[in-house]
Amino acid sequence: MLAWLFARSSERRFLMRIEDLDRDRNAGAAAGQLADLVALGVEWDGEPVLQSGRRAAHEAAIARLAEAGLVYECTCTRREILEAPRAPHAPPGAYPGTCRDLSDAERAAARERIAPRAPALRLRVPEGVVPPDFEDLILGGVTGGVDDLVLQRGDGAIAYNLAVVVDDADMGVDQVVRGDDLASSTPRQILLQRLLGLPSPPEIAYAHVPLVLGPEGSRLAKRDGAVTVEDLAAQGIGPDRIRSVLAASLGLAEPGEPIGMAELLERFEPEALPRQAWTWSPEALRLEAP
Repeated sequence: MLAWLFARSSERRFLMRIEDLDRDRNAGAAAGQLADLVALGVEWDGEPVLQSGRRAAHEAAIARLAEAGLVYECTCTRREILEAPRAPHAPPGAYPGTCRDLSDAERAAARERIAPRAPALRLRVPEGVVPPDFEDLILGGVTGGVDDLVLQRGDGAIAYNLAVVVDDADMGVDQVVRGDDLASSTPRQILLQRLLGLPSPPEIAYAHVPLVLGPEGSRLAKRDGAVTVEDLAAQGIGPDRIRSVLAASLGLAEPGEPIGMAELLERFEPEALPRQAWTWSPEALRLEAP
């Protein structure tokens, strides 16, 4: 809803991309998610784009980076990365560079050690690169570290950071609205944009908005019970009520006030949005339902 409101309030098109790189995990989820959005009144311009259908573009971007000497193989496991020493000021979870400067013989031995698993491909961040900062429409100035991030996993899946950078550029995206848990990844994406010669801030605006949390304080998920429009409909709670509760959580409506997307757009002021996460309460939703 917020992405739609940001787009429409600035007279932009609202584009839909289904980020299904992990296809086994997301199998069958997209159709239900799109139906939920339509039920809530969120509609988009053009046809939805399947990220999994854009592999050729993703591989071409990796090849361009490789031609510039900015890609290397990595055979490290997650455990090895977590246990390895790293620079004192490295960002949390940063790759320590274990495989960065191996000799050809060492790389061959590493590939043999993990066979039949294939190596991952990592970005070789050029020496002397200053981590990008950017001005977020919600968070203000954001700074973050960059590291030798994964471009392609060992199982062949393209990494999220690479895919979204390539896809945003090809789709003409100039405003990105997403959860604030992804703000720390944005400097990595800006670096990729610059290395690939793609639009980057200030040509692209970012708005990282507060998350919706479950009752236990973690990101809302299916484990928290009925969290989809379909689930709630089975309990007699329709999309109009859901939209009303979501609008109230953003300060755009009074609790229990019926409101449509057109009315939300009239009231929408990005600078007035809450800065704190909001906790979803199915129990409260049921109590409010007529």
